[in-house]
Amino acid sequence: MTTSFYDVLVIGGGNAGCAAALAAARRGARVLLIERYGFLGGTATAAMVGPWMTFHSGKERIVGGIAQEIVERLVRRGASPGHIADSSDYVPTITPFDPEIHKALLFEMMREAKVDLLLHAWFLAAIMDGETIAGVTVATVGGGRTYNARIVIDATADAYVAAAAGVPTQQGDERGRVQPASLMFRLSHVDLTKTATYVRMHADQMRTSLKAHERTAPALSAVAGLYDLWDEARRDGIVDVPRELVSFFVSPYPDEVTVNMTRVTNIDPLDPDDLTRAEVESRLQVVQLLRFFRERVPGFEHARIAATGTQVGIRESRRIVGRYTLTAEDVLQGRHFDDAVARSAYPIDIHNPTGSGTTTHRLAPGASYEIPYRCLVPVNREQLLVAGRCISTTHEALASTRLTPTVMTLGQAAGTAAVLANERGTCVSAVEGDELRALLIHDGVDLRRAS
Repeated sequence: MTTSFYDVLVIGGGNAGCAAALAAARRGARVLLIERYGFLGGTATAAMVGPWMTFHSGKERIVGGIAQEIVERLVRRGASPGHIADSSDYVPTITPFDPEIHKALLFEMMREAKVDLLLHAWFLAAIMDGETIAGVTVATVGGGRTYNARIVIDATADAYVAAAAGVPTQQGDERGRVQPASLMFRLSHVDLTKTATYVRMHADQMRTSLKAHERTAPALSAVAGLYDLWDEARRDGIVDVPRELVSFFVSPYPDEVTVNMTRVTNIDPLDPDDLTRAEVESRLQVVQLLRFFRERVPGFEHARIAATGTQVGIRESRRIVGRYTLTAEDVLQGRHFDDAVARSAYPIDIHNPTGSGTTTHRLAPGASYEIPYRCLVPVNREQLLVAGRCISTTHEALASTRLTPTVMTLGQAAGTAAVLANERGTCVSAVEGDELRALLIHDGVDLRRAS
């Protein structure tokens, strides 16, 4: 059993965990980032969830910091076009990216910041000293290892560390139901110009107007609709996926799209049997969808599966009870908080947990809401912070806060707060919101509100 000591220990190498590790290390902390896969990026790479939505509220960019830095570095590598208009009109902008280049970029950034990495390591247990977390035990191919730290950040997305440390958690809606799982996949050898021509000739088959689709030429950045093609394919027995429309997005490459259409309902993502079912069902759905696209959608006649996610994408699982719980009212009313550490304008979109359909509730045009630091601080434990989709929210608010640009900012906030607590010799719950906000703004996080 190996034991080591760090200033900050981050469990989970998704985008939230990576931002947390980078933020802490860049401010001088000795940081270890522990990840179960052999690469970083989490949902963005393991589950290939993309494009990122959204860095903007109307025309205003409201997400900056490490998240924006990552986008800019991907753009320089030709692995992202940057922020582009969403031609499906769901959000102001989308940010396509190449998940393979993203994996390499994250390793590069960790090396620059001198973050220690431990890959292929699974969280086992939290080490407690009374009400304070003191470290974790993980399983590796070389046996068990124990790591102690002044501050631990749970970026597992499923609140594994927090739950093991005795933090109360919640899951799903009032009946415990969570949003369905979806396996993302990419199709190559697509003639998007041909697809765009068809869409413009059948504007009534799209979720939004023809004028909206004409904003991006010659191809489209996103398609949501093609209702007749989809309904006919379902009636003909080609597909039985419980989705209500065709949905895909451009990638950084001219002949490739990312498809978000598989759906596995009635699952508990913390139940290994349900998770197994989700992996099996979603991959069988991908094969159905490939046939649908080839046979029914203009421009996809020669499409090939370029890649599928390493794992199925999970929209929702467990979340902590924190010092503050963000609500749907906070989101939709565009609430501000004195200790705000992140902003978002993504709508509340809840995918039906039992079938097809998605319910969307939008903020007012140009509005955004803030997430307070207290949502990252467990209600009953010290020296533990949470970053990512498992922060303290209601089921409805989670449907907005779970998006990648937001969780990257939450990770940066957690890493910065950990350094502040460490330098001051205080508990994480005692970190002053004003001081934390000042550091985040200095580091590029967009927390200044438009007048």
